[in-house]
Amino acid sequence: MHYGRPLQFGTFVTPVNDPPQRAVQLAELSEQLGYDLVTFQDHPYQPAFHDTWTLLSWAAARTSRIHLAGNVLNLPLQREPAVLARAAASLDLLSDGRFELGLGAGGFWDAIEAIGGRRLTPGQAVDALDEAIRIIRGTWDVSDRGRFAVEGDYYRVDGAKRGPAPAHDIPIWIGALKPRMLRLIGRAGDGWLPSLAYLQPGDYAESAARIDEAATKAGRNPAEIRRLLNVAGRFTAGRGGDVRSRGGMVEGAPADWVEQLLPYAVEDGADTFILAGDDPASMQRFIEEVAPALREAVEQELGADASAGAVRSTAALAKRRPGIDYEGLPASLAATAIEPGDAKFSRVRSTYLRGGDPGLVLQPATREEVVEAVAVARAHRDVPLSVRSAGHGISGRSTNDGGLVIDLSRMRRIEVLDEESRLVRIEPGARWVDVAAALEPHGWALSSGDSGGVGVGGLATAGGIGWLVREHGLTIDHLRAAELVLADGRTVRVSAEEHPELFWAVRGAGANVGIVTAFEFEADEVGVLAFGQLTFDASDTAAFLLAWSDWVVDAPRDLTSFLIVQPGSASRPPLAHVLVVVDSDDADTVLERLNPLADAAQLVAQDVRFTTYRGIVSNASDASHSAEGEPLSRTGLIGRFTPEFARDATRFLESGASYFFQVRAAGGAVHDVPADATAYAHRDAEFSVVAFGTPNRRTSERWDELLEPHMSGAYLSFETEGGPERLAAAFPPATLERLRRIKAEVDPDNLFRDNANVTPAG
Repeated sequence: MHYGRPLQFGTFVTPVNDPPQRAVQLAELSEQLGYDLVTFQDHPYQPAFHDTWTLLSWAAARTSRIHLAGNVLNLPLQREPAVLARAAASLDLLSDGRFELGLGAGGFWDAIEAIGGRRLTPGQAVDALDEAIRIIRGTWDVSDRGRFAVEGDYYRVDGAKRGPAPAHDIPIWIGALKPRMLRLIGRAGDGWLPSLAYLQPGDYAESAARIDEAATKAGRNPAEIRRLLNVAGRFTAGRGGDVRSRGGMVEGAPADWVEQLLPYAVEDGADTFILAGDDPASMQRFIEEVAPALREAVEQELGADASAGAVRSTAALAKRRPGIDYEGLPASLAATAIEPGDAKFSRVRSTYLRGGDPGLVLQPATREEVVEAVAVARAHRDVPLSVRSAGHGISGRSTNDGGLVIDLSRMRRIEVLDEESRLVRIEPGARWVDVAAALEPHGWALSSGDSGGVGVGGLATAGGIGWLVREHGLTIDHLRAAELVLADGRTVRVSAEEHPELFWAVRGAGANVGIVTAFEFEADEVGVLAFGQLTFDASDTAAFLLAWSDWVVDAPRDLTSFLIVQPGSASRPPLAHVLVVVDSDDADTVLERLNPLADAAQLVAQDVRFTTYRGIVSNASDASHSAEGEPLSRTGLIGRFTPEFARDATRFLESGASYFFQVRAAGGAVHDVPADATAYAHRDAEFSVVAFGTPNRRTSERWDELLEPHMSGAYLSFETEGGPERLAAAFPPATLERLRRIKAEVDPDNLFRDNANVTPAG
């Protein structure tokens, strides 16, 4: 029977080592000709052959599109299964998801006598391969946080660490012909990889039926098992006849090849034909003349059933969450959507600090795909909705449990629109370190956050309190226009002249009114900067807080400073870590700015250097976020510190309520913008205060008791607490009412409800 998979084609290259580059050159040729797959046999006992793992790695580095596999890797002569799994995942990650794992029981099981203590029979070899597959899959499954243990007769693990997760769901293809091995494929394999040369007439169909029977018995859909077939033969001028009567060798003109291979595809379900042989001319003829004709013939025979697409595994389907129509996704989104059962899920489920377990992550790459993603969200009003730019969000609202995530990380283009006016267009999935790198050659910068790993979208719709805030204001103060997808799917451009009310709302409360697909910013001219890191003995914490606050507020605007206070311990006093940026390349000017703080406390460490804005924000890892748990963060906006605040902040720190306490300058140029000019209304604040903690530390209770009475507002990007009180702290009454009226116009059904939600008026 046919299983609905589109046909693919591969090559089966002999891994000869003389000349050394020959096999790699054939792999490169396979890619150039348009093959989907290149494979190599694994016979390390042959002195004329390369080691297949080494060859696969080298071939992967020399290619960019084609997938690679062993055909098949000899398990007894390979590494322990857990180590083999990590090798496979590593090659898959390095090749951007192009490795497939072909395995065979091999003929040398005496090589593992040290494990089993005896020579294995063919039946025992099947059991050993079964155990190896369980260990390999368990190693890859980083979503399972339970204890990893397999107590086998031949292989075992007990508490081994899982991971890394591969870049894609690596299928395990098994090369086998015997009944027990075929039943193993049905139970646990992702593909069957025999060679036509070893099959007698009727063997392929009979073996496929045995696989299907075992799959059905195991509760699997037989269609999820790929059917591959190694074929060998030669092109001749004469008619080849029936391949089944010639020991599995295909022969004849291209039309004869099509005729001989067609029954395997239409009647027996073969979906991947792999040409064995190292002749470049035959490789070219097969892919250019046989492959397209065979595809056409299969489509003529089967019609629409010829290419239904890949089938998701039963194990992956079991991890789907209720309430989500996975099968109803638009084709443009389905191709990149990530489900809980996918290998990539571990890299998108969480954010920088918060663990998550969403039911579906959509990754649109264009504005049109964002429109489709919003339509999917409208159809799933009963599940949570999160919108994410790059996943850093401290508040944790860019992930959820069981809902949808619209992940904009594929939308990260940056372009200069107008050199003279320094106008740049930036998509929301770009990170600020990427923006800094793109603007630096022009001598420009945009003040953003303190970490280059933050995504543009989240910060540029909330405020943006960054390293140049006192001189250049908030990030949103440089926004000149934005492209926006509304809750009903409409796309609008907002600016001071176009939809000005929406433009007002986007700057400070953008997450409530739509999804921004592009920002237009006016960058600043920024050259060499001084960046200082000063550490003080803060034994008198209250006095130091007052001194630092006065120093910042009274300094010229070319100085911006952040402060991190580290509580003391039994072995050392409290420490105050002062981070400061001075927009000057003159050493005397920098010293003049720093000197007023010198007498605040004993200086115990210092590092001041000249650098660029890019150098300051290049402090982010490119690794995916993999946080666990649910952090607690409280935040508030405040003016110049008073003795009362300094006293209560000291009490808060001494109580152990926070493991990370930071204050950011938020004044200077921020004051120049009228309070009602943007949805970020707390223009009179001088500082943003944030404290990270835990329920066990009673962080939130102590914040409310000691610090909240001193606050004049809140910056919601750092706030994990929800509710109307926090919303009221972020938006003064007039601002909140204006937002509610706008919300009623553009999102009356409150689709965008899961990020510091402003409810529609009425």
